[in-house]
Parts: sequence; structure tokens; C-alpha cells
Amino acid sequence: MDWTLDEEFETPGGVVRWGALGSGDPLVLVHGTPYSSFLWRDIAPALARTRTVFFFDHLGFGQSEQHEGQDLSLAAHSRNFAQLLDHWGLSRPSVVAHDIGGAVALRTLLLEERNYRDLILFDAVSGGEWERGLFRLFLEHEEVFRKLPAYAHEALVASHLRHATHAGFRPGILDTFLAPWRGEAGQSAFYRQYSQIRQADTAAYEHLLGGVSIPVRILWGREDRILPPEYAEWLHERVPHAELHWIDDAGHLLQEDAPGQLLACLTSGFASA
Repeated sequence: MDWTLDEEFETPGGVVRWGALGSGDPLVLVHGTPYSSFLWRDIAPALARTRTVFFFDHLGFGQSEQHEGQDLSLAAHSRNFAQLLDHWGLSRPSVVAHDIGGAVALRTLLLEERNYRDLILFDAVSGGEWERGLFRLFLEHEEVFRKLPAYAHEALVASHLRHATHAGFRPGILDTFLAPWRGEAGQSAFYRQYSQIRQADTAAYEHLLGGVSIPVRILWGREDRILPPEYAEWLHERVPHAELHWIDDAGHLLQEDAPGQLLACLTSGFASA
């Protein structure tokens, strides 16, 4: 399907592209890595039946600008997100965040001091010891990965993307996620963003999690191999009033593995609201 972000927002590091659908109370969708707002292609239009839904590609991702020298740390993404909320004139939107989008949303709430009406986090980086596995190798050996032959780089990224889904991608979807990371520029961009995502940027707010007072819902795929279920339990222990819901037969990408169940959780009311 066509997924084009028509709007632009200038940040110190380059242009962030964004879009919006629908009308009603505002809701913002925040993606993670190495994905893009294309993850929301089925979810956003459904939510837009009753809400104004905002979505965007982080700087360095998807349709947003990519170039050397960009600050793509979680701290920088959070500053950009805070400025986007100001640009949109949103003082208390609902926020839904996935993967590193969770860390971006939490930093923006706790350190950039923007307010949300409520927050839904699913299969999200939030804190603890999450520098692990292939991600740690990216951090430690960025220059080696940048020098991989193009075919080896593409095979690695494709395998990494497939590892995130329990059910598998529908035809043509994997190719869309691969597109921004192809070619010499895309390969550099892929490892550039991974090399700047650091655990220290989540450690900076961990001590504040217990003070989160807005309604929070945590959703997690039981078959998540990127961030296994213990990460959901870690977060739930630190935001004790948060609701925790498990999604069976789903991996890291609920948008791909269980869109119906995800949408039901995104549209149901909070017990604490």
C-alpha cells in the first residue's frame, strides 16, 4: 500500500516527516528500530475513526532525513519528539509506543517534561539491561558491519527483521522495511543509528518510573525474541499501577502478528481512568 508522509518538521539534525489522520482526541504513535511509521499502516486508519492520529518517522529512519553526523541517540529522539508535540500543539495527547519508541516516550514524559493523557507501551525498550545479543555486536563493531558486502548486509537486516515476527510478514512487507537500509547510504544509516542507542539514556530516568501518575498499559507478545517477557515484568514492577496484558502467539511486532488484538487493547478504556 502507499504510505507517504506528506508533512515535514525541521530539527537540528534534519527533516522529520510526519502525517495525521482522522479527528477527535489526539493520539500519537511512536515506532522503534529498525522500523518506521509504516508499522502503523493498518492501525492508524482504524484508530482515526474516532481519534486524530499522529505518526512520524524518527530522524534517520524511514522517509525522514538520513545523513552522516546526525545525533540519533535516545536523548536526541526525545528532544525531537517533544518539539513535535509542541509543533502539533498537543499538551496532553495519548501516546502509544513500541520498541525504542517506548524509551523515547518515557524520556519525553519524565525528562523533557511533556504531559500525556495516558501511555501504552508494548514490546518496548524501557530500562534495565537491554544492550544484548546482535545489538551489542552492532555497538561494539560498527565499523566492521559498515564494511559488509551489500548482499551480506541485506541478508543480516532481513534476518533481523524476520526474527521480530512470530507469524511472518505478509507478501511485500519485508521489502518495504528493508528499503531505507539498502545501498551504501542506507547501510551506513542502519549502523549509525544502532551505534548511538545506549542503555545510559534509559538509566537516566529509571529512578522516576515509580512516580508516573498517568494511566499506563503494558502489552507484550509472549513469543517476543527481541525483548523477552521478563522485560515486561521489569517495567510492570517499576510502574506498579500499570496494567499488564499478554498477547499469545505473537512476537515483538504485534502490529504484524496480532493487529486485531493490538487494536482492541488500544481502543479499550483504562481501568484507572
